[in-house]
Amino acid sequence: MGMIPWLTEPVMLHSDRNPGACTMTPEQCAYKSAYWRNWYQADHRFSLPTVAFFMVAIGIFTIAHILTLVFPKSFQKNPVWSRLVAFSRFLSYKSWRIAGWNTNSLGALLLGGAGLVYFLSMTLGPKPYYWPNTKEISYGNSPPIATRTGFMALACMPFLVVLAAKANPITALTGISHEKLNIWHNWVAWAMFVLALIHTFPFIVFHVWKGDIRAQWNDGGVWVTGVVALIAQAWLTFMSIPWIRNRYYEFFKSTHLFMALVFVIFFFFHCDFRMSSWDYFIATAVIYTLCWLYAQCKTFFEHGIRNKARLVAQSNDTLRISIETTMEWDPEQHIFLRFLTCGAHALTAHPFTICSVPQPGRKNTLVFYVKTRGGLTGRLMAMARKNPDVQIPVLMDGPYGGIPAGKLDEFDKSLIIGGGAGAGLTLSMVEDFTRFSNPQEEKSQLNVIVATRDPGMSAWYTRALEDIAKRQGRDSLIPGISIHIHETFTGRTGLETESKEVEVESEIKTQSVESKECKPLTTEIFGIQFFAGRPDLRALTRQVASQDGVSVGVVVCGPSSMTHDVKYAASEVQSHILARKAGTARALWLHTENFSY
Repeated sequence: MGMIPWLTEPVMLHSDRNPGACTMTPEQCAYKSAYWRNWYQADHRFSLPTVAFFMVAIGIFTIAHILTLVFPKSFQKNPVWSRLVAFSRFLSYKSWRIAGWNTNSLGALLLGGAGLVYFLSMTLGPKPYYWPNTKEISYGNSPPIATRTGFMALACMPFLVVLAAKANPITALTGISHEKLNIWHNWVAWAMFVLALIHTFPFIVFHVWKGDIRAQWNDGGVWVTGVVALIAQAWLTFMSIPWIRNRYYEFFKSTHLFMALVFVIFFFFHCDFRMSSWDYFIATAVIYTLCWLYAQCKTFFEHGIRNKARLVAQSNDTLRISIETTMEWDPEQHIFLRFLTCGAHALTAHPFTICSVPQPGRKNTLVFYVKTRGGLTGRLMAMARKNPDVQIPVLMDGPYGGIPAGKLDEFDKSLIIGGGAGAGLTLSMVEDFTRFSNPQEEKSQLNVIVATRDPGMSAWYTRALEDIAKRQGRDSLIPGISIHIHETFTGRTGLETESKEVEVESEIKTQSVESKECKPLTTEIFGIQFFAGRPDLRALTRQVASQDGVSVGVVVCGPSSMTHDVKYAASEVQSHILARKAGTARALWLHTENFSY
């Protein structure tokens, strides 16, 4: 043990690859140094192919993204191209709901299956798993199966870390926003953890057989650093299981970065500059630092540190957050907010979907409609109730994700669906449609479906629509738009198939006197209809895509059951496009938004 704890001295960037003279028989030496068994080339045999596997997957999606950008719009109506796109979308949308849980898409499962085949093949394919050591002959102290899994786990690390960054090169290359890459961050974490376990236990088996397991542990070094790193890795992996993460999100958020730091530090010492192992730490540090610096520059230099968030309780369950800003954004983008007066919450940023659109040439207002829960949102709601219209300092990082500018303009029909907190998101889509629609003609259609359990939602939602009409100078029916509000709270049971005119006194008892006078006009402008009970989203999605030759854009933000129903119907439409079934749209594109909060 040298002066630097847990590191062999002299410390170098790479260890020596010279195995020295082999003292065994020529046959035994050839066996030990074979392609898949040579310890001194293990990083080249197992780490580099793992990097190549990830790079090929990224490359495929990068090429697909570039093709969608460079192909002219006219070519996208080509039947062959339409069917190819429909097939890829079918893989992206097709999923199953099992015991209240949504599976990942068929395409994601297939890609994950390819990864599973790769790692199983590289782990279990080469032989042997253990050296044929005897008490007289030793081929080495590192079981081959432990060696290869260790180097494959090491190669996963740069991709694991980059997939967790909000601004990252994978998003820039593939066009896949960071929140949709999170599933791959999670899956790569599991792959790395399982590889680490397979790396660990053969050493225990070997040293138990050898009879020096206690001496190895007492010696410290790789055993201590490896165990600490494995414990930190287990914490990170299991705490990221969705139902645990969602239930204890605040605790998860506050401990995740700390445990990640513990893992990286002890993993670094555990590798002890063997071959090219530290190169992967250098690559990870450089890429993640650039991603982190980019996000910090957006926060402090682009948005500044003097922003104030105004909090208003819209109903018992909904909080309105508004921030005056000069920034611009696209519909459905989200932004990370860090509230500086919320105790420990000031250390972490939380994602919120933007529910407003920027006004060109003016000072803009970011608006968020938040469904309050425990933790941060509960504390913010308490502040809003205690001091109405309170303003608190906030830092902003973003915007990220969202729908590319002008994307929905490509479609003949658009269907926007919001459930729960996702209802606020539909407002930005409505305003975006309103400001560009021509009162003299109806070139496209926007159908909005909102479902809510909050009895007070209809009131604040209608007031928000009234504000949109005033900002856009609309006082008559907007052609092509319809908004259906489905109230699913207790006391409103059974789906009503016919719309009804809304009487303020009976339908929205919490609405103000001013809103009561304006609501009939707002109802007429936006074509608002009210229903009781849950909407049949599968039927509604099929209906909007039931016209030959039209193109349809669908956006959904809401509970997992709502998202699944829409994705199910969207995948069904793709299969109809592939089969050239009559009465089916030419194309259907679906965007799901995760950050409604």
